[in-house]
This record gives sequence, C-alpha cells and structure tokens, in this order.
Amino acid sequence: MTVNVSAPSIRISRCRACGGARLKPFLDLGSLPLSDGFLPADQLAEPERRFPLEVALCLDCALVQNLDTVDSRFRFGANYRYLSSVTDSLVSLAEANVLERIRDRRLGPDSFVVELASNDGYLLRHYADRGIPVLGIDPAPLPVAAALANGIPTRQAFFGRDFAEDLVAQGVGADVIHANNVLAHVADTVGFVAGIERLLSPEGIAVIEVPYVRNLVDTCAFDTIYHEHLCYFSVTSLDHLFRGQRLFLNRVEPLDVHGGSLRLHVGKRADIAPSTTAYLAAEAEAGVDQPVYYADFRARVDRVCDDLSSLLGSLKAEGATIAGYGAAAKGTMLLNTAGIGVETLEWVADRNLEKQGCWIPGVRIPITAPERIMETRPDFVLILPWNHKEEILSQLTEYRERGGRCILPIPEPVIVE
Repeated sequence: MTVNVSAPSIRISRCRACGGARLKPFLDLGSLPLSDGFLPADQLAEPERRFPLEVALCLDCALVQNLDTVDSRFRFGANYRYLSSVTDSLVSLAEANVLERIRDRRLGPDSFVVELASNDGYLLRHYADRGIPVLGIDPAPLPVAAALANGIPTRQAFFGRDFAEDLVAQGVGADVIHANNVLAHVADTVGFVAGIERLLSPEGIAVIEVPYVRNLVDTCAFDTIYHEHLCYFSVTSLDHLFRGQRLFLNRVEPLDVHGGSLRLHVGKRADIAPSTTAYLAAEAEAGVDQPVYYADFRARVDRVCDDLSSLLGSLKAEGATIAGYGAAAKGTMLLNTAGIGVETLEWVADRNLEKQGCWIPGVRIPITAPERIMETRPDFVLILPWNHKEEILSQLTEYRERGGRCILPIPEPVIVE
C-alpha cells in the first residue's frame, strides 16, 4: 500500500523567475508520487513518498509554476532511470540539431560544446563523433554512468551560477550550450540562466528546448505537470527571464516533441528574429498572462480522467485484457491522477532495461519487457507516452496487424484500430 510520508519540500511564496508575490493558483492535483520514482522490488515494502502538486500563474511575468519544490536529491536520485537514447525520435532530433549547429556556427576541433542535463550523452555523441570537444553536465548517477561508458566526458553535478564560475575559472568557455528539457526542472531558475550567461562566450549561442505551455493547455496535457517539472514556459515568461540575466531570446522554433515544444536561440547580443516577435504578439492576444486563459483547465483534466477510466472500465467489464506501453513520467502522472491501477492495467512494457523489473510509483503497476506484448497479445495496449505515438505505433505494427488495438489517452481517450 502507498503511504503518505513527509519529505523535504518547500512551498514558494514568490515567483521563481521574477520574484513577484502575485501567484494565482489554478490547478491542484493533490499529493502524488514522483513521476520518475520507479520502484525496484526491494522498495515495494517501504512507505512511498508523496508530495503536493499545485500549479499557479505569476501575474507579473506570466510564468506558470509549481508552488512546491521537492528536494532535488529525491527528484534526481538513484531511482531516476530515464535514458534519452531509448527514444529513437529524440536521438534523431538531437542529431539534426547538432548538424545544424555545426553548419551554422562553423564548429570544429577548436570549438567547445557544453550540454546541461546531458543524460546518457545521446546528443553530445554526435559532436564527439565529428571531433568537436564536448562536456556533459548532469546530476543523475545512472545516465552519467551510461555517458561515461560511451566515452562522453561528463560531470555529475547540478549546474548553476557557482558551477559556471568554477568552469570559467578553469578556462572553460562554451561556443554552444545545449539545454534540452532541463530549464523546467531547475529550482533556482534565475541562477541556472545566470550560469548560462557566465559560461557562454561573447559570440556563443545557447540552444534551449522547453515544452510549450500553450500546447499543454490546448491539448489538456496535464500529465506533463509533475514534481520534476517546476515551470511551464510561454515565450512571454521566457523573454522576461532571459532579459533579467542580460540574455536575449533571439529566435523561436516550434518542435513536435513532448506534446509540443519550443527551441530557443539565446545569446548575449540582441538579434531578435520575426519569430520571437510573432510569438509574443500571439501570446498577448491569447492572454497567456491572464488567469482566464487557465480558468477551465481543472474541469478539462477531470473530464479526460473520467472518460479514460470509463473507457477502460467498460473494456474490462467486457472481459478485455489491457496492458500499457511506455513507463514514462507522464504515464505515472496520468495513471495516478486518474486512479488507474493494476486491477485495470495488468502491466506496462518499456524498452528501458533499467525500468524493467520495477514498478510504477503510486499505482504499483509492474514494468516488463516489450516482448511480452507479442507473447501474451493483450486485447488493448494503452500508450502512455502519447507524445511519441507515431514511433510507438510503428513499434507495435505486428501486434496491430494481428488484431491488437491501441488506446491514446490525450487530448481525449480514443481507440486506434
């Protein structure tokens, strides 16, 4: 049984980015487990930690953010088992990103590239293979070990202003800094951006990817909200954040990844492209800085959870067998928020060997190898990382050809024939 156990977390009273005190809550998901806190067998008998998860809008700079910060030792400790290289589409996206940076910045053996939250080296390896010096920085022990095993120079540490100062004192300066899906994870948001400013060379560029809050709201992607994600960014809030640390958000690109993301091009010199101006204007028109934009989000979350629970319940009542695919962080949040447990979802398959043999936190659903899908051929497979639906549906081609059907939970539950 899952037990509520208190553990270090801090309730903020001021905005993580601008320090403003006008925080307007709009979504309270209650007390939930850590999304990536997958449980090995020897921890199943132990009480499981849960933490508050409430989200608010800053009325001063438009940043959407969690009101509680869980200690980073819990968020990115030994149970953090996410490896980027497991997701083929992310590796392909990273390689294309690297090739574009090499071409545009004319990078070579005399250049230096740093990645923050470098995970298992899935991105930096594309630079290293082409003879460009790199350094990865990541706080989680398992992906750091994987990166080092693959020959990618990596430091296990939390990046921030002080760490950047130490690197600069050692003569390190970055021509390119990558930071993919990490800015949202950082408790000291300002210190992290200040560290980028300090480490970046005068003509360098920081290429930062973040999930886009408008996609989150428009598709009701509430499963992207979890304790490891402390912030949910609009271009409006990002522009405030970067300018506060003497950086300029010069260009914005949309990405069809993680349910809808943005790639930001940030530098020490202002060179504002039309894309940035257009995003800012569109957000002002949509009112992303106003509470009304988020007013019905709670009701929409409840509707998705109710519809999914009803669909799965009806299928089970008809005698169907249902499994899951992809023990992703968003799957943890979806299942726990909707109250879907092992009585409905018998097991979840995942390609990540580090997750196999563990259990999804909170709902305690076992995680197994993908081969089990064809071995047992459940009637339905619920795709938890729905943002990678094309890749996963392709992986499940044989299963589907032999009569298996898949379910996508968001933006609304649907059965894919």
